[in-house]
Amino acid sequence: MRNLFALLLLCAALPAMGADRPGNLQPIPDPPPPPPGFEIDPALEPQVTILKRGTDTVEEYRVAGKLYMLKVTPASGRPYYLIDEKGDGKMSRQETFDFGLRPPMWVIHSW
Repeated sequence: MRNLFALLLLCAALPAMGADRPGNLQPIPDPPPPPPGFEIDPALEPQVTILKRGTDTVEEYRVAGKLYMLKVTPASGRPYYLIDEKGDGKMSRQETFDFGLRPPMWVIHSW
C-alpha cells in the first residue's frame, strides 16, 4: 500500500517539475578574447606525428621541436609510452600514466 501511495504521489508531481522552465531562453554569448600578453603561443602547442613501423603505430609528441613522449601501439597488446622525464633525451617506459600514488582512505562513519 505504501508503494502504491508513493507511486501515485510521484505521478502527480511529474507535471509540476517541467512547468518551471522559462520560455525566453537565449544562447550563451561567446567568451571574450584573452587579455593582452596572455595569447597562446602556437610554438608551445604539441605537435603529433604518427608513424607506421611494421605492424606497430608510433606517435611522436614534440613541443618546440623537442621530442618528449612516444606512444607505441603494437598490433597485438596494449599501448605503452616512452617518456623523457628529465629532458635529457633518455626515454623510460611506462605502461600507463598511473604513478601508483594511493592516498590513504579510512571509513569515517558508517551506519
